[in-house]
Amino acid sequence: MEQFRRNEIQILVATTVIEVGVDVPNATMMIIEHADRFGLAQLHQLRGRIGRGTQKSQCILIAPKKITGEAQQRLETMVATSNGFEIAERDLKLRGPGEFFGTRQHGDAAFSVAQPLRDHELLEMARREAFALAEDPAKTAEVVARLESLSAAWQKRYQLASVG
Repeated sequence: MEQFRRNEIQILVATTVIEVGVDVPNATMMIIEHADRFGLAQLHQLRGRIGRGTQKSQCILIAPKKITGEAQQRLETMVATSNGFEIAERDLKLRGPGEFFGTRQHGDAAFSVAQPLRDHELLEMARREAFALAEDPAKTAEVVARLESLSAAWQKRYQLASVG
């Protein structure tokens, strides 16, 4: 790796461990075999290891002819954009949010009222309102009283804690 960094060798063959802490400005090409097996975040991280210098770079994604529809969508996303926010949003739509207060990292969340993907605008509005309420010193007592009025079951469900 150090020889590659010093430009003493021009080709480096590696596993995905290459994504951790690699900053080699002269690295301009990456070929990812079986790219269909990787998630969007990992593909984006891998692609980010090249193109750090002034020279143009290319990332070539290789996949078998027959892949799943979801794998095809992931690869199409990587071809369409290098914007990390767009990639993350597409990943959320493809995999689902998983559990916000748990360990499951994909699939549908068990929301009974709002769905983050479907109700994005409504949730953003609620977030803005909550911040406005919290930032108004005159409303502090009202906010505390409302939170304290929640039953213990709701406080536990939303993992509310007493601080201070």
